[in-house]
Amino acid sequence: MAHRTRARLLTCAATLAVSAAVAPAAHAVPRPLAQIVLHYDDSQAAEFRSAVVAGANSWNAGLQNVRLVEATAGQTAEINIVAYDGWPETTLGPARPGGRHSTVYFGREAVDEGYNTIRIAAHELGHSLGLPDNKPGPCSSLMSGSTGGVSCTNATPNAAERAAADANYASPAAVPSESLALIVDAP
Repeated sequence: MAHRTRARLLTCAATLAVSAAVAPAAHAVPRPLAQIVLHYDDSQAAEFRSAVVAGANSWNAGLQNVRLVEATAGQTAEINIVAYDGWPETTLGPARPGGRHSTVYFGREAVDEGYNTIRIAAHELGHSLGLPDNKPGPCSSLMSGSTGGVSCTNATPNAAERAAADANYASPAAVPSESLALIVDAP
């Protein structure tokens, strides 16, 4: 009898341990069956290519449901980055494989005024992930954009911004292929 009781206790303890190990945390963002990969093409980003890579890495460090990966030559990209002379602007996402695409216009005007290139890249990629501007806002908010000021070099999305981006990719539901808006990030 003691043997059966001990066996039941061990079975219950093992079941609880496995349940605790695989049960998601109450505050966790739901994960899709597979992480969504968005490819970005920075071949037209000119002098800003390294800033784009750093901005993508900034997002990748904190996201669970989506990953930004540089497209290889000839590969279709969901996000295209183009350097140009105006203010940064982006078509609002969320970009999706086989669906909505986003174009980031990496504006030299903001760089000429002293804004940090990696922050610009990460901010504009945030729009491609479906995040709107959060203006006015502090430097600690990546999506505050230019209202963080030219001295702001923070290129890391905060917890709320990461959670919002992950939520946009928590469901494999189809997203319409048309773009919602073009967001111009002038002050």
